[in-house]
Parts: sequence; C-alpha cells; structure tokens
Amino acid sequence: MDGSIAQPRPLLALGLRLATAAVLATMSMLVKLAGERGVSLPELVFWRQAVTLVCVVALLAAWGQLSSVRTTRLPAHGRRAAYGLTGMFFVYGAVMLLPLAEATAISFTAPFFAVVLSFLLFKEKVGAYRWGAVAFGFAGVLVLTQPGFGLAGGTSIDPIGAVVGLVAAFLVALISFQVQDLNTTEAPWSIVFWFVLFTTPVAALPMPFVYEPHEPEVWGIILAMALCGALAQILLTSSLRFGSAGVILLMDYTALLWATWYGFTVFDRAPPASLWIGAPLIIGAGVLIFVRERALKRRSAQG
Repeated sequence: MDGSIAQPRPLLALGLRLATAAVLATMSMLVKLAGERGVSLPELVFWRQAVTLVCVVALLAAWGQLSSVRTTRLPAHGRRAAYGLTGMFFVYGAVMLLPLAEATAISFTAPFFAVVLSFLLFKEKVGAYRWGAVAFGFAGVLVLTQPGFGLAGGTSIDPIGAVVGLVAAFLVALISFQVQDLNTTEAPWSIVFWFVLFTTPVAALPMPFVYEPHEPEVWGIILAMALCGALAQILLTSSLRFGSAGVILLMDYTALLWATWYGFTVFDRAPPASLWIGAPLIIGAGVLIFVRERALKRRSAQG
C-alpha cells in the first residue's frame, strides 16, 4: 500500500462499496441497539473512534506505512476533524432518535446539501436540473417525515430526530468538500489517520461523566459497533482507491435495504407506506444530480 493512485478496478470498487453500505447499516443498527441498552451517545462516539485509531495504526504499522501519514496540512486536518466529530454526533443521534430506515433515507439528502453548498461557498453555477432535483428530494423528505400530517398510511416521525438527521446530512456534505480538498495532497490513509488521532482524545473528554458499567452483552454490542465503524472506514477508503467516487457512491443507496431489514428483524418495526413513497423520491433526486454532474464534467472535458 502507498499513497499513489491504484489501478482502476471498477468491479472491485463496486463490491467494496456494497460491502461498505452493508457494514455501515450494521453499525447503525448496533448504535441504536446500544442506545436502547442505555449506552450514551458520547460513549458510543468515543469507542467508535478509539477502536478505529487502534485498527488504523496497527494496519499501517503491519504494512510498514506509518511514514505515509506525514503531512504539512495539520490545520486542514484539524478542521476536518472538528466537523467530522460534530457530524458523527448528529449521525449517531439521528439513528438513536429515528427508526433505522427513515434515518438512512434522510441521510441520502447529503447530495442536495452539496449542491447548495457548491452554490453558496464556491459560486458554482447551478442550473434548473440540479435545483429541480434538490426540490424534488426535499419533497421526498416531507413525504417521509410527514410533519404533523400522517399522510400515505404512515405516522409523522419525531421532528427533532428529522432535524438532527438533516443537520447530519448537511455536515456530511460539508465534510465531503474538506476531504476532496485534502485528497489533492494527502494519501487516503493519512486523512483517516489524522481524523481519528485528533478526534479520539476530544471524544474521551466527556467519558468520566457519562461512562457507566455495562453487562457483557452490551460490551459485545459496543465492540461490534466500533469494529464495524473501523471496517467501514477501511472499506470506504479502499473503494475510493479502485473506482470513481461518482459511480460507486450510487451503491450507498443499498444501505436502505439493510436498514429496512434490520428495522423489521431486530426492532420489530415494519416500514410505513410513507417510506416507500418518500425514499424513492430522495434516491431518484440523488441519481438525477449524479447524472447531471457527470454530464457537465464530460462536457467540460470535451470543451
């Protein structure tokens, strides 16, 4: 392993991204399960980061690649870590407040926020297609959350949870721009290393106030959650080494299948009719944004 770009292997990249979606959905299920067993949000975030740090350092040491994390951009890594840790609290918070499938569907709004941020921060020209997709996607959010209406055979979900989920998606979009910038000079493993190195000590600060003893079964859930987080980070990084981000990101939508299945089998919650209406609107809008941006990039490359 090194910091260079790996030879493109599209099928391997797609497979890795499918595995990433499954592992992340499993991690979300375990986060929710741990929360229902009384584990606090700050404690879950700490163990997630601490275990990932150990795994990343161990892998880099085993491969003799610890030197690859050298950087001259510590302030940029620090900003990414600050936003990333904040985003993790909102992502986990949404999972704990909302049913799994609904939390996962709302997380798919990140591309919509990316379009808005590209317009506000980078003055990028956004045409009618992408603005229409953003409006289309947020209409799906309204159908899914049904704020105060209970339409489409479902019931409205926790409005606080919905807001937390939307803030989480916004932060994911914002972080994607930071990571994109870091990728211009940093190796993928360096970005992961500095993220967990900066955030683990910060996440440890509330531990003396929130930590409580747990039963062995609960410790098993916490450890499995943290290992899933570490594995997902590794799979995510590997998928981006072998394939185009624009293509493999579409595989993330398969997480909804896993979340729906876990919601039914683990938490005994059948998905409401609103999910089957709202989620396709959100996913369809995301695909439309992807197709449009890909077409614009091709046109730019040709002209």
